[in-house]
Amino acid sequence: MNLILLGPPGAGKGTQAARLREDFGLAYIGTGDLLREHKENKTELGQRAQEFMDNGDLVPDELVISMIIDKIEDEGDDGFLLDGFPRTVGQADALTEELEKLGRRLTAALLVDAPDEVVLQRLSGRRQCSNGHLYHVEFDPPKHADVCDQDGKPLFRRKDDEPDTIRKRLATYHKQTEPLRDYYEERGYLRRFDGTRDKTEVHDHIRATLATLRLEERL
Repeated sequence: MNLILLGPPGAGKGTQAARLREDFGLAYIGTGDLLREHKENKTELGQRAQEFMDNGDLVPDELVISMIIDKIEDEGDDGFLLDGFPRTVGQADALTEELEKLGRRLTAALLVDAPDEVVLQRLSGRRQCSNGHLYHVEFDPPKHADVCDQDGKPLFRRKDDEPDTIRKRLATYHKQTEPLRDYYEERGYLRRFDGTRDKTEVHDHIRATLATLRLEERL
């Protein structure tokens, strides 16, 4: 199965990605991890990407896609799960072209969706300590306010989880990435999941959907 994971920040994509990797043994391709991996291994693609990053520029799409295709060729014989790319319709077109050259096609684009107010509530309420233990002021609070239960360290809110930062991230998502919903729906690949539901319910729904798709492919 060749899958793309879509959805706004805070909708629960990360949780579902981890479970799907475990379920199906898919090669997980997170573009942030991929860039770090190439940079640390000092690959030719990584060094070219580093030049752009050092200048404060975005890494060009063709470089990112080259990294993705390399990963698929190396580890994706049993399928892949792509997270964080494509972010725009132009990137989706370019990715489709490169996959076709490999004789591969998408199985589905999985959209885990949640409204802005839910995302804001989830992300702005997160707190963590310097050792990375996570809490939520409403859904999973510490026993003592602003203090980690496990090591007594003070809890803080990451810059990424500040309400203004979340709103900016959501605005970028709606402008650049949300059009992918129509793009993949028109091509028959989009499958929607309600990210406001319990994460186990979402997982069960995704698994059932993928089981149906597998069955359809065999018929």
